[in-house]
Amino acid sequence: MIDTGYPANGPQLHRQVLKLMGNRFEFSVVCDNKEEATAHIQAAIAEVSRIEKLLTTFSDDSQTSEINRLAGIRPVKVDREVFDLIRRSLKISSLTQGAFDITYGGIDKSLWNFDVNMKALPEPLLAKKSVRLINYRNVVLDAEEGTVFLKEAGMRIGFGGIGKGYAADRAKMMLQSRGVTSGIVNAAGDLITWGTQPNGKPWTIAIADPDHSGMPFSTLNISNMAIATSGNYEKYALIDGRKYSHTIDPSTGLPVTGIKSVSIICPSAELADAMATPVMVMGVKIGLDLINQLQHIACVIINENDHIFCSNNINIKN
Repeated sequence: MIDTGYPANGPQLHRQVLKLMGNRFEFSVVCDNKEEATAHIQAAIAEVSRIEKLLTTFSDDSQTSEINRLAGIRPVKVDREVFDLIRRSLKISSLTQGAFDITYGGIDKSLWNFDVNMKALPEPLLAKKSVRLINYRNVVLDAEEGTVFLKEAGMRIGFGGIGKGYAADRAKMMLQSRGVTSGIVNAAGDLITWGTQPNGKPWTIAIADPDHSGMPFSTLNISNMAIATSGNYEKYALIDGRKYSHTIDPSTGLPVTGIKSVSIICPSAELADAMATPVMVMGVKIGLDLINQLQHIACVIINENDHIFCSNNINIKN
C-alpha cells in the first residue's frame, strides 16, 4: 500500500495554485473540511497580494516605484514594513559583501538576453559599466523619518531576490494566526513548511536535479523549515558549449559560472530566498565558509561537474 500522507478519516491536505507576484504560488493546508481550507487560503492569497502591491516595480503607484522614480532627488517615506525589509536586505548585502544587492534594478538589461539567441558575452569593460549603479551602500535609510533615498539618479531597487520568500513567510504567519497548524506555502520553489503531513509524518521536500528539473536528486525532511533553490537550469545562455546562469555577479556585470544550483535551508523563507543567489555568486568555497559561520542555516551546492557540497550541519538522503 502506498502511503499518501492522507489518513482514512480526519484532516486532509487541501491545495490551491495561482499566479501571484508574477510567479506560481501554491498554498497547501491541512484542514478538516474544504470550506474552511478555502477560506484560510483566500486570506493567505490576500496577504500576498497586499505585499505585491507594496513591492512591485510593474506599477507606478507602488512604494518601490516611487523610491526608484525619486532616486537622486529626494527621500521617500514608506510603510514601516517596506523600510524594515529594505533594512534587512542591506544587512544581507553587507554579510555577503555585495553578492546580494537589491539595487540590481539599475543594471543595463539590453546586454542580457538569456535565451537561445544569446551567442556571446559582452566585453568585460562594457559589462562592468552596466552594473555601475548597483551599490547597496548608496541606499540611505532614515529610521526616525521612515524614509528611503537612493543617492544616484538612475538607481533602482527591486525585491526579486527576497520578495517571494518574504511573502511566503507572511502567508504562513497569516495561516497560523487563523489556526492552521500544518501546511506549505510554495512561492515558485521558495517554500516554507510547518506542522506535519496529515499522517503525522514530517514534510519531505525534493531538491531538483539541475540537469533534469523535474527529477529530484535528493530529499530532505524539513518540517518547520524553509528551502529556496537558485540555479542555472531554468534560465541560462549556452555559449561555446558552456552554461551561463541568468544570475549576474554585481561586481563584474558578468553571469555566474561553475555552479548549477544552490539550495538554502533555514527557518525563514525570506532568508533562504535571499541567501541562495549570493552563494552562487560567491562560489563553492567562500559560499560554504559563510554558511558554516551562521547559525540555523544549511546549504547544498551542486557544481558544474555534478559534485555535491554540503554545509557542516546537513544530512541529505539520496
